[in-house]
Amino acid sequence: MFDIMGMMGKVKEAQAKIKEAQSKMVYLTETGEAGAGLVKVTVNGDRKVVKIDFDESLLSPKDKEMLSDLIVAATNIAMTEMEIKIKAEMKSATEGMMPNIPGMDLGSMFG
Repeated sequence: MFDIMGMMGKVKEAQAKIKEAQSKMVYLTETGEAGAGLVKVTVNGDRKVVKIDFDESLLSPKDKEMLSDLIVAATNIAMTEMEIKIKAEMKSATEGMMPNIPGMDLGSMFG
């Protein structure tokens, strides 16, 4: 027979673990590089850009458009890597908490 009270307890436990994991996300960082490392953008787990580094050779006015393109590319790479890291953290936080229901991925529900 299905134990609804046991399931509700698991849901509350999962919610607490998810909340704890989410509070730690801001401390995660990921850096994306573009232009063979000429531009580096670091983002945090709160999906905020926290640092941009670029080679001084890109400060020439003629390279303005290329610098902009490289910043966008590096930012997108960093954000993609952060999404992967967040999903892994959430999956780890909720692992074993809920029954294995095909198609139900708690890590992606809260990332």
